[in-house]
Order: sequence, then structure tokens, then C-alpha cells
Amino acid sequence: MKKGLIVLLAITLLFTIFADFGSKETIVVCASSEQFRNDELQKQLSEEFPQYNIVVTYMSTGKSAAKIFAEGEGTEVDILVGLETGYMNKIKGVLADISGKSKIPYLEGLAPEDNENLWVTWEKQAGGIIVNTEILEKHGLEAPKTYEDLLKPEYQGLVAMPDPKSSGTGYFFYKNWVNMWGEEKTLEYVDKLYPNLKQFTESGSGPIKLLKQGEIAVGLALTFQGISEMNDGQPFEVIFPPEGSPYSLTGTAIVKGHENKNGVDEVFDYIANNFLKYDKEYFCPETIYEGQINYIDNYPAEIPYADMTGIQDYAQKERLLDIWKY
Repeated sequence: MKKGLIVLLAITLLFTIFADFGSKETIVVCASSEQFRNDELQKQLSEEFPQYNIVVTYMSTGKSAAKIFAEGEGTEVDILVGLETGYMNKIKGVLADISGKSKIPYLEGLAPEDNENLWVTWEKQAGGIIVNTEILEKHGLEAPKTYEDLLKPEYQGLVAMPDPKSSGTGYFFYKNWVNMWGEEKTLEYVDKLYPNLKQFTESGSGPIKLLKQGEIAVGLALTFQGISEMNDGQPFEVIFPPEGSPYSLTGTAIVKGHENKNGVDEVFDYIANNFLKYDKEYFCPETIYEGQINYIDNYPAEIPYADMTGIQDYAQKERLLDIWKY
């Protein structure tokens, strides 16, 4: 990221922080989740810790990582929430040790010990082929069942996917294709898919927005967003390709040097052990710990997952994005 943009982000964040600054200790939480999830986090933290001025601010996972990487321990950010684990690996040199802070019974491979005790697993974000059945019917089309189906000429201009360079959702679709087909065949596939794409959206939620607006019939998008819209009455259907649902993991961490700041440890404890459960139960229910409860209607009980080998490898991600030419 260019230095000027990083400075602008820092200035914007500082204005946000000090707008409500008083005698209270200010704790800055930089969260990369959707706004409605961040709003709930802000609400709960403000209610739980009235003695602190807690600021939950949104920043995309890539911009957040770039900011922390550039500013290091001198950043005003105390806690990171929902940062992709590939980026966590990039900035792990400026993350505090959180040994013993998590009380969550994580599934195998997802415990803090598996992350060098530098972050807790926050969520598994999985995706699928989401369709608007009314738009399909309008165009006399059947719902696609495979990635290859998306290449059919009748879908021209009716498909959208997130841009892997700006969206973690877009990247996990791309990475899964590379795992299945190899780099050369994946790029050949995208060349063929390109004429059918209305656009590569900047954010992972972009295809869902286009589906709601009736501008496309098919979107490569997050499963939980598709199910949420279905529960709100949208004529959507979620389809998992035969190869399985691609996914990525995100983490939550304390910035090194901030762990001893007044209030940071107890706020992190609440986020990592209390709000984490609430967020999974009501917002993002892909299973990451034993006994996890799901209160979201119509969410699939059994989801076949795709081969996501290397999804946390940041060096590999940088290389794959370098050859992404769209």
C-alpha cells in the first residue's frame, strides 16, 4: 500500500478516536467484519466496559494488515478482529503472545497453539454459488451446479465474483481453483469466465448486493450472507460445487506492546471468549469449536469443504495475486 494512503487511514482513525476522548482510557479495536457484526461488537463492549472509551472501527483485512505492518507497535490499534490468517502470518512479528487467554474448545488445528499463540481463530468463512432464482427464471435459465457451468454463453453478463486482489472471499475461490487445476488451467478458466462476468466486485459482499438488486443471476459469495438474505425473503439458493465449499480462516489478536495497556487484556478476553461465541451463533456459523451452537435458520448442517491447502501461506498469496491479470 502506498505510504500516503496509510497516513490518511491513520489520520482518519485518530479523528474517530479523539472525537469522544475524555478521561477514560481509549481502546481501539480494528475489525474487518461486516458492519452489522461490528455494530453488535461495539454495543456489547460499550455495555460491558463503561469505564473505557472503546472504539470499534472497520478496516478491510488487506488495509488493516498494511497499516499494522507499516506502523508496528507504534500504531494506535490495540486489538485486531477478523484479520485473515494469511495476513496474520505477514504481521506476526508485531503480535503479542496470547498464551492461556483462550477458553474456547477449538477443533483440531484451530487452537491458539496452532497459531504460535499469536492469535485466536475467529471464524471460518466459506463460500458457494449463490443464485437469484427469479432472475434465472426471467432469463429461462437453469441454476448452475458446477464452476464449468458458469462458462456457458447463456450466463453472459449475469455472473459476479469478488476480486481476489481486494477480497479474501475472491481469493479463496481463486486459491481453491489453483489447488484443483493448477495455475495455468485456473487462469485459462478465468479467461473463459471473463465474458460472463458483469464485474469483479471490490468486496466479498459485492455479488450479494448485485443479486439483491437483480443485476445478476449468479454470484460467487459467502454462504452465511446468502442464507441470511434467504431468511429475509430474498429468492436465493445456495449451491455447493462438487469440489466442495472453499473457505478461509480469520484471527483475532493483540498488537505487541499493547498487551499491558490498561483494559486491553480484559477487553480481548471478552472478545475472544464471549463475543466470539455470540458471533458464531448468530452471524457466521461455520463450525470452529466443539459444541458450537447455530441459531441461524436454514443453515446447512453438513457442508462439504474444498481443498484449501496453503490458504494461510502469505508468500504464496502474494505470488498468486501477482499473476492475476484482471
